[in-house]
Amino acid sequence: MVYTRKDVSTLTRAERRRFVAAMLEVKRRGEYDEFVRMHIEYYVADGDGELRAAHMAPSFLPWHRRFLLDLERALRRVDSAVSVPYWDWTRDRTPSSAPWTKDLLGGDGRRSDRQVMTGPFAYAHGKWTIKEGVTDGEFLTREFGRPQDPIQLPTKSELDSALRDPVYDTAPWNSTSTEGFRNRLEGWRRGSGSAAWRNHNRVHRWVGGHMLGGASVNDPVFWLHHAFVDLQWSRWQKRHPGARYLPARPPGPGESQHGRIVARHEAMPPWSVTPDAMEDHSKVYRYA
Repeated sequence: MVYTRKDVSTLTRAERRRFVAAMLEVKRRGEYDEFVRMHIEYYVADGDGELRAAHMAPSFLPWHRRFLLDLERALRRVDSAVSVPYWDWTRDRTPSSAPWTKDLLGGDGRRSDRQVMTGPFAYAHGKWTIKEGVTDGEFLTREFGRPQDPIQLPTKSELDSALRDPVYDTAPWNSTSTEGFRNRLEGWRRGSGSAAWRNHNRVHRWVGGHMLGGASVNDPVFWLHHAFVDLQWSRWQKRHPGARYLPARPPGPGESQHGRIVARHEAMPPWSVTPDAMEDHSKVYRYA
């Protein structure tokens, strides 16, 4: 049966409670840290000379769609009524708005060490200890807006600029691609401050703390953010009927991206699923 992903700001108190309870149970079972480890493993930069599946590559969107589905399946094994809500960061833009309430994700980190002190994922409650990451800290951290060098969340007009691009992705198929919906949405750009980080990327930097880098899955907001990013892919497809994932064929020998990106009909690691198979989610879930 097709289920629905809702805007986090529309969740009832009961829906918030059930989502949090399912997340905490997946964490208790040890499954959640597997998701963190997987994202760290596949966070490969385009300067590393390896296959890139999760970031800085055309498969950014289908890879995270499958990643979200795996987490959602884990949640639904705990509570079949739960799905991942999405956070519309073009509208809910303040530290006091959804999803930063005490009964959902909690708020900003404290100034001294960026530790999140409120909400069910605060370290003090003993149910959300960081076990996988690039540092030894055990508590969840955030630093909204990067006060020492302030940035703002992306605006609706900035997101719309990505949605207007009629081509899914373009060569060189990495963080330097200046055209194409994928990188306009993923948000790799030259410059400094807000100009250097667009859409998806700037949201990670606005939240700060654990949302920076490959261990970003440690912050539960990762999933709400990527559900909204996934929704944009759906909206882009409706806006540009017939537009498909690119490249359709893998780069040939001698090309700079040969063996480094996933073409439409190639399997994305660590799964056997292809980008082609992930383009249509209508038989699994829909967005409210």
